[in-house]
Amino acid sequence: MTKNIVKYLDYIIYWTIVLLPFSIAIANAPMNVFMGLLIVSFLAKKILKRERIFIKTAINLPLLLLFLITCLSVLNSINFKDSLRGGILRLLQYILVLFAIAEELKDQRQIKRIIFSIVAALILASVDEIWQVVTGRDFIRGYATIVNIGLLRATASFKDSNTLGIYLSAIAPLIFGLTLYYFKGVKKIAWVFVSLLALIGLALTYSRPTLLATYVAIFFLGVARRNKLLVAILIIFTLVSPFLLPKSVKDWAKAVDYNPIRFMCNDDRIAVYLNSLNMIKDHPIIGLGANTFMKNYKKYKESPEYRNIVTLDYMYAHNNFLHMAAEIGLVGFGIFIFLLYKLFAGCRNIYKRLNVHFLKVVSLSLSACLIAFLINGLTESSLYYSRVAIIFWYMIGLSLALDKFTPPFLEN
Repeated sequence: MTKNIVKYLDYIIYWTIVLLPFSIAIANAPMNVFMGLLIVSFLAKKILKRERIFIKTAINLPLLLLFLITCLSVLNSINFKDSLRGGILRLLQYILVLFAIAEELKDQRQIKRIIFSIVAALILASVDEIWQVVTGRDFIRGYATIVNIGLLRATASFKDSNTLGIYLSAIAPLIFGLTLYYFKGVKKIAWVFVSLLALIGLALTYSRPTLLATYVAIFFLGVARRNKLLVAILIIFTLVSPFLLPKSVKDWAKAVDYNPIRFMCNDDRIAVYLNSLNMIKDHPIIGLGANTFMKNYKKYKESPEYRNIVTLDYMYAHNNFLHMAAEIGLVGFGIFIFLLYKLFAGCRNIYKRLNVHFLKVVSLSLSACLIAFLINGLTESSLYYSRVAIIFWYMIGLSLALDKFTPPFLEN
């Protein structure tokens, strides 16, 4: 009886891991369903088999410390319920998804199915964007396009263009890496088409941090693979890109005095950053409490604000790191940096030990995906947006899961 139950649980775990990244492209509801199924099935299997929940990975210690400091930050919380539900329990969900993927990934066939799921999601979102721009509404949720500084910006089924950009830039580098360094012949032509579609989707967001994140991810792939041609093309593109920008963007650059920070962030974001620093100064050690940034924000607004901008009373930090430091303090922020160090060191170690070309390209491309997410997080609180935060933890789990395909006889 137990064996049969475990067999069914394995089946659910297998396919929820495959379908989870695709579900994000549709809406929050299916994403939450798949995430819930994965967590419940994973825990049920562990209980039935009487196994430890967490396997050993490169980031176990920083993850534990991050969870503990998140719990400790509740001491300063103005709303314990919000901190528990949206802070502690949400982080625990992400950690369980991460470990479920890291342990339950079966073989290369499943990896290819996951990649197919991600490609399908990217195609769905990009085609939806094009449809939205042409007709005025996306065909999944009926959302309209957004107009900023004269630019028609697509959102697809996401609430805004920037959130869509976070998602696309976090998955597209996997497609770019495989297109550049793995596929050949007829398959390469098909993947070039998908990559071009991805670039169109990214471009239609007109999200500056998204385009920067994509650029950095591709540049990383070029440098890591010592692809001089790709790096040269990217450098040339950097030099000519100012001449290729739409007139409205050029006018915007002129309006902000060609200041790169104002150009990338907007004055309202800079105002929020300065207000966020006030929050950090007030509770620098363990922060104001997990999941309380938005409720605390009004209290720490400067008067007048940066360049007389008036920000809303209920806002995200629009920066992962400031948001994190405000909620769980500089200690929590330091732990997260430690986590990133251990993560990328572990990914590099796995990449070096893999001896299957396909898996090496996947490993490198997943690192590019994580880099893109983090770059985008310089101007967005993407780790705190429920629709896209999961993709970061999903990619971590997938990256660390590749360790099981490394020859055990090689030194770490």
